[in-house]
This record gives sequence, structure tokens and C-alpha cells, in this order.
Amino acid sequence: MDDVTITREDRERRGTYRAKVEGHQQAGELTYQKSDGVLVADHTFVPDALRGKGVAARLVDALIADARQEGTKIRPLCSYVVAAFRRHPEWKDVLA
Repeated sequence: MDDVTITREDRERRGTYRAKVEGHQQAGELTYQKSDGVLVADHTFVPDALRGKGVAARLVDALIADARQEGTKIRPLCSYVVAAFRRHPEWKDVLA
């Protein structure tokens, strides 16, 4: 899906990646907690109408890119992010 825009809200202890897709009020989100310098990816949600269209993958891609840029590690807790890490062994550099 090419028309996905990902934004990030990063707060002191938590953060959220939000996906926007034209024509959809809510397109998806990925939330994380910060624990000892590690981003704990704890929840991913995409509404039924957009599932299977790559929105969740784009959210995780943004998380991976930011972790690499910032030099942080990710602990996947959410089942979707756990599965994504299994599919992408090249992400082991950011795996906590």
C-alpha cells in the first residue's frame, strides 16, 4: 500500500507509531514502552478493513528504522512484532 503515512509520538516512557491512509479515519498503530533504554513493542493494531495490505509491516519498518538511527534496541512483546522479527533475521542488530 503506497498511500500510508507513518507518524511517531515519542514521550518519556511510552510511544506510538500511527498509520494514516487516505479515506480511513483509523489506519493502525504500534505502541511501545521504554525500559532501560530498550523499546518494548507491546501492541500493534490495524482495523479489519486494512488488514493484509501491509499497514502493520510499515509500522514495524518505521520502528526498525528509528531504532537503527537512534542506536536503540527493540524487545518484541506483541505477537505481530515477534513474528516480523522471525521473518527478518537481518533485524537482529536491533533485537534486545
